[in-house]
Amino acid sequence: MTEKKDDVKGSQKSNPSSMVDMLLSKNSQETLDSDTMILETQKRVWGALKKGYEYSGSINESEQFLRENVFSKLDMVVLYVDLVGSTTMTLEMPEEKIATIISSFSQEMAAVIRQHHGYVLKFVGDAVIGYFVAEENGLLAADNAVNCAKSMISVIQKGINPILNQYDYPDLMVKIGVDFGQNIVVRYGADARNSHVDLMGPAMNIAAKIQNMAKPNQILIGNDVYQRIHPSTQQEFSQIVWKNNEWKYRSRLTGEIYNIYEFKG
Repeated sequence: MTEKKDDVKGSQKSNPSSMVDMLLSKNSQETLDSDTMILETQKRVWGALKKGYEYSGSINESEQFLRENVFSKLDMVVLYVDLVGSTTMTLEMPEEKIATIISSFSQEMAAVIRQHHGYVLKFVGDAVIGYFVAEENGLLAADNAVNCAKSMISVIQKGINPILNQYDYPDLMVKIGVDFGQNIVVRYGADARNSHVDLMGPAMNIAAKIQNMAKPNQILIGNDVYQRIHPSTQQEFSQIVWKNNEWKYRSRLTGEIYNIYEFKG
């Protein structure tokens, strides 16, 4: 019996990612495959541009979740995705077309977040904010968020842009920032059912700052996310070396500059 236990411990030491795989529960729930997601995106965007198709409303799972957890402090991975160049498009295209494109973009990004088991917090102009609750499994939440970010780029490049090109519209590009941390659920008012609910905390702020530093079609993640993603996914990222002190945020734990990583594929 002792020999078997030692064998198990030895195998875990020799293959450290095995425990990570187990915690991630990769086979527990599959998302839509990439081809299907892209095809469905093309159908919806084409319908919106051609026929004035309007996206059907969906139950706001996020608001329900937040109301059930008001004033709770929760670990989560926060994702910001922001549309690049919308101001230029506004100057060059009819207002109704701009509204359709931005609405379609926002709804498609929201769909990708839900497909990766996240919540859509809100739409802010031409940006979408999502979050992935990490209370039970921070490794899985980080993995889902990063896979979500990669799917967003794929959906835009292979799903949305080919349809826009048919109408001679410019390609869409985005900037994505992702960070992990504890946030508190706040309610602005005494009415438990109708008062506005939102999230507040370091992860919200830093994810927004990280997104601001990204280049078009670039995914940036904070060190706290990087440390939680699967080792095989870590190999797809490289640490950014800042040359001109563009990034000055320091970790509250170490006091050192907070490391940021970019997706290299």
